[in-house]
Amino acid sequence: MKRILFLVAGVMLFAPALQAVSSLQAPAADAVIEKYLAAMGGRDALAKVTSRRATGTVSFNVQGNDLTGTYEVSTKVPNRVRVLIKLDLSPMGMPDPMTIDQRFDGTSAMTMNSMQGNTPIAGSQLEHMKNNAFPSPLLAYKTNGMKFEVLPKEQVAGRDATVVVATPKVGPAMKLYFDPESGLLVRSVVRLNSPEQGEIEQVSEPSDYRVVDGVKVPFKIVNTSPGQTVTITIAKVENNVTLDDSIFVPKGL
Repeated sequence: MKRILFLVAGVMLFAPALQAVSSLQAPAADAVIEKYLAAMGGRDALAKVTSRRATGTVSFNVQGNDLTGTYEVSTKVPNRVRVLIKLDLSPMGMPDPMTIDQRFDGTSAMTMNSMQGNTPIAGSQLEHMKNNAFPSPLLAYKTNGMKFEVLPKEQVAGRDATVVVATPKVGPAMKLYFDPESGLLVRSVVRLNSPEQGEIEQVSEPSDYRVVDGVKVPFKIVNTSPGQTVTITIAKVENNVTLDDSIFVPKGL
């Protein structure tokens, strides 16, 4: 069976991995970020969220095969993430499900796969994850260093989008697309190095934003990379839940 690639950096429930932005930016860049933070519920409301558990379903389309399963993501300040997926492989003639358990403790990361073994996450994928922060990596953009550039508008789903490029001190740059009316993020694009495929482009499109405890959360995320489309549909979001740090620690490192 071909290895199923699961890049957590692009399928997290929150705004895609993005370290904060330098304060020495053009007013237009500041305006885009501040509008986004306000659209997400505002700085005060975001700062009150210290952990989150979201559950739902996931669908993988891998080389023409549609695989579905359960999805759970747990996140905790300042930068811990665990994604747990259980996939039904019966459409591929395999009776046993596949469990994918991806963990990041803020420093190291690993994907543990019940059928394909454990794979440490390194290189640009790991740096991309390190540049993330919960509940929004843009809350501290005025105090952390990243180059930030506004580009000409492009279209997403037939609508103009405000486009910015964020380049961290270490790790891959991201191209971010914001809806100019709502201020919400509608697409992100990042290039990551994969051991299986080399450098790949991953596109993430969050949508169906809903308010949970005063902050907005995308209840649908579609992630596309070469040969694979992953659709995440969230059913339930719980903020400020108790999460033991041990669940984020990669096993086998």
